[in-house]
Amino acid sequence: MLTLDQARAFVAVAEELHFGRAAERLHMTQPPLSRQIQKLEKNLGVTLFVRGPRGVSLTAAGEAFRDECRQLLERVERAPRRARLIASGRVGLVRLGYTAASGFSVLGPMLARIKEAASDVSVELHEMVSAHQLEALHSGAIDLGLARPPFQREDVESSLLLTEALMVAVPTGHPFAQRGTPVSGRELRHEVMIMYSAVQARYFRDLVLDLVDVRPDQVSHTATQILTLVALVAAGHGVALVPQSTQHLGMPGVEMVPLRESPPDAVRLHAMWLSTSTNPALHHVLPLLREPIDVASVMH
Repeated sequence: MLTLDQARAFVAVAEELHFGRAAERLHMTQPPLSRQIQKLEKNLGVTLFVRGPRGVSLTAAGEAFRDECRQLLERVERAPRRARLIASGRVGLVRLGYTAASGFSVLGPMLARIKEAASDVSVELHEMVSAHQLEALHSGAIDLGLARPPFQREDVESSLLLTEALMVAVPTGHPFAQRGTPVSGRELRHEVMIMYSAVQARYFRDLVLDLVDVRPDQVSHTATQILTLVALVAAGHGVALVPQSTQHLGMPGVEMVPLRESPPDAVRLHAMWLSTSTNPALHHVLPLLREPIDVASVMH
């Protein structure tokens, strides 16, 4: 079995190609160094050095062994520093769950914040709806989520990242887009509506119904993802209420018009994590999530 002392002694001789100089470098006398190398060669069953009157030279096996020992010693020297960095959270992995909508709003700017302030922390991305993010937090599949409230669990902490208004997505050329003024909920009573799923997108469905009276007979389709709703609008299947940051998609065939009843903070997106998490990298990046992201800056 190779010890670190043997590896250091061998590398010193391999680099100096002289037992006397290697012994001085190691702050020891030459005889015990020679015996240590002889014992190492015996244990390995190979000749590492060719001895000569003016010094030594490496055999082919010795050259290969020198390279391996150098890498071993480099890793040993790095290990304590890396352990300290991981313990401090400056190096590590954060597994991040995010909704599809956050993917075209806050996700990019948030990753940029982490890269700038914690460049040695890796972020692993997992797209999933808010409810699945809560499950993934508790199962240990993710460390951090970008999700919609409410969370309603005592061990979940959150920080508000983004607030934005709801907009009316209409097909290009629709009268609402041409007139240049906000649309009221009363006007939407005469439109075919594309709505959110009551199960998989309950947050947005409840949000829309709190602001606008949508009759069942108005609804042409329901969908889970905002991107799907916008695509259906572009295809002429109706209009839909979507977050303001959806404008960032720039999908052809769709225009966004303000909804008169929507407050500017109607839609909310939070970062959420378990208060019991022991991931140092997570706790290192959490201060970066305390400041909300301005949707206007995202749009540009």
